[in-house]
Amino acid sequence: MGMPTVSLALLAATVGLPAGMALLLAPTIVTNVWQALVGGYLRRIVQRLWPFLLASVVTVWLGVNVLARVEVRWLTGLLGALIVFYALAGLLELGLAKWVSRGRHAAPVNGALTGLLTGMTGSSVFPGVAYLQSLGLPRDMLIQAMGVLFVVTTLALGLAMGEQRLLSLELAALSLGAVVPALLGMQLGQRLRRRLSEATFRRVFLSGLLAMGLYLLGRALLG
Repeated sequence: MGMPTVSLALLAATVGLPAGMALLLAPTIVTNVWQALVGGYLRRIVQRLWPFLLASVVTVWLGVNVLARVEVRWLTGLLGALIVFYALAGLLELGLAKWVSRGRHAAPVNGALTGLLTGMTGSSVFPGVAYLQSLGLPRDMLIQAMGVLFVVTTLALGLAMGEQRLLSLELAALSLGAVVPALLGMQLGQRLRRRLSEATFRRVFLSGLLAMGLYLLGRALLG
């Protein structure tokens, strides 16, 4: 979940949100497909979460329609606000799971909002991950469910962006080329993580996200 969130924030600040979303398509799918397929829970995940996953995929198209028509700086600001909210919730230990809908229609409601925000900003973290955490799934099943969510929403995002002519052949080729450095970066990150305490790693990660989110939000508001 860290790679697409951090990379999306950096790319939105440098090449722009639509191009950044396009560049992350292949790396996000490749780095999550193994997580989605391995673990032994795939059938149970689909059986239990299909209303949530289906709603997430369908509403991605609506979000991309907004992306194609709304001034990009406002959606960049929305991405910044989402990142700031996620980072503050982690730093202050607010518990994102309590912020999501838990009623009778929680699965399609959270799925629809996740897909809409994915299409508008490229981020599937909120409320998607928070909803999955609220279900009390076993740890390995939760990790696999997150992988499934990221893969299906990113595939839908790529198709929808292609339909709206926001994904050129050049961007698609660059996205494929970004897979190798993404995998190398993940290997390096795993090695560095072993040298840091969990508390230190979490604090550094969330503080970095907070700074990037504030930058995106401030730049959008200041024009």
